[in-house]
Amino acid sequence: MQVSYTRLRKTLSHFSKRLTVAIGLLALPITVRLEKVAEAKAVPAPPVKPAKSAGLPSVDPRTDRLKKFLGRLHCPVAPLADEFVNAADENQLDWRLLPSISVVESGGGKAYRNNNIFGWNNGLQLFPTIRSSIHEVAYKLGKSALYRNRDLMGKLRLYNPDESYAERVLAVMRRISPVADLKPAPRLIRRNDEFIYAAD
Repeated sequence: MQVSYTRLRKTLSHFSKRLTVAIGLLALPITVRLEKVAEAKAVPAPPVKPAKSAGLPSVDPRTDRLKKFLGRLHCPVAPLADEFVNAADENQLDWRLLPSISVVESGGGKAYRNNNIFGWNNGLQLFPTIRSSIHEVAYKLGKSALYRNRDLMGKLRLYNPDESYAERVLAVMRRISPVADLKPAPRLIRRNDEFIYAAD
């Protein structure tokens, strides 16, 4: 059997073209990726947070207490415990007030609409997110002209004039913590077989 030289040359030429195309397609993503790496700008490193000094708690005891309380009730808002505490601090409110209202109004986020876990404006107020509702209601209760000069009972009576409402919210507040001013437990250290309180 004789194979003509021209036929062999055409076959090899056709094969080499396909091989070249295949290699080019495989190499293209690598080339594009290298170009992107070359064009990429340096990303600044995140700011370094100062290390906490030994002996100071890493978690606010109020946040820890609130997270545990809401978790025991299986409240969907339990992961937002730090948001409740921060919003209360920013607006000079008792840290137990907002979560207690949310438990009374929506079961701590079990039944609500419009991201309104507080029943604000009879539940009709629309909030973009639950997190924004926490901060907006905290601001209104703490700094709006209608609420700011009232004590806790005055705020609750204005919030909902039903006679039993204020007591229901206060009962939840007491269940979260019997005292508003939670301090971290003092740290005990052992020195020469004696236990002493560590200096803060």
